[in-house]
Amino acid sequence: MTARPRTLGTPAGAGRTKRGRRARWQALAAGLLLLAALPVGAAGAAQPGDPRSPVGGPPLYVSDYGNNRVVALPSDGGDQTTVPFDGLVRPTGMAWDAAGRLYVSDTGNNRVVVLPPDGGEQSVVPTVGLSRPLGLAVGRTGDLYIADSFNDRVVKVSAAGGGQTTVPTTGLLHPWGLALEPDGDLYVSDFVNDRVVKVAADGSGQSTVPTVGLSQPTGLALNAAGDLYIADSGNNRVVKVPAGGGQSTVPTTGLSDPLGLALDGSGSLYVADGFNNRVVRLRETGGGQVTLPFTGLNTPTGLAFPPASARPWEAPDDARGQGR
Repeated sequence: MTARPRTLGTPAGAGRTKRGRRARWQALAAGLLLLAALPVGAAGAAQPGDPRSPVGGPPLYVSDYGNNRVVALPSDGGDQTTVPFDGLVRPTGMAWDAAGRLYVSDTGNNRVVVLPPDGGEQSVVPTVGLSRPLGLAVGRTGDLYIADSFNDRVVKVSAAGGGQTTVPTTGLLHPWGLALEPDGDLYVSDFVNDRVVKVAADGSGQSTVPTVGLSQPTGLALNAAGDLYIADSGNNRVVKVPAGGGQSTVPTTGLSDPLGLALDGSGSLYVADGFNNRVVRLRETGGGQVTLPFTGLNTPTGLAFPPASARPWEAPDDARGQGR
């Protein structure tokens, strides 16, 4: 593969034509099998814009897919650091729990790893049979949800030690992004089917979120009001589905395959602009887009802020700015 793909692990144009679900699934499957060896865009291709970040906010963590690392940028304008994970291969989804543990989908290794808040050693989340895990989400009780992409399912790992179970869903084809409501309702971006589904926490079943024209949805984010943001990667845009219904396109400029999304809780939305090798910030109310001053990103994919209850460590000095 010499050309940069349109979507992470997907050949150019896959999913945009109406050649049938089977052909699209086969094209996507072939691309995702190349995750561990996928060539990515030139690092640092995008130039940073306004470097200012909201004062007093938490640091933003980014899974730097092409560099096999996770990096963090402080909100106070401090230096970018590399988080001390070991052995990552094509990291994608990320999520924090309330205790300050950071979970990362180590996609190329078909596992999820977790780093404790005290700077201790990383460990592997006990799972069975994962194949290209992507999006992650953590519930209020600490249960971990994993978009097990190549198995067309979402799995749940109980915080209480109950092991792994499969979330009841219907017809998923390579689920990507996950987002949880406070009441436990789960949103899943169903990448190949060009839709987002909602799985009710009470077991009453699955429904399709009313949207128009989605193409290869990836990252998801929910704000406190229940508004859902969707990275509509095939259309190079982000859409907003308000809690009360309807749909609008978030005003952005120049996105190329947006992947991960994150909200800082202070009115700003962050977008991993995958093939522009940058992360942009904009106001939820619209406008004010700036490029954050990350350096050397190579297909940023996942975004996550630590919870307010956590006081994350910093990477050691010898790891700053270096891949691990």
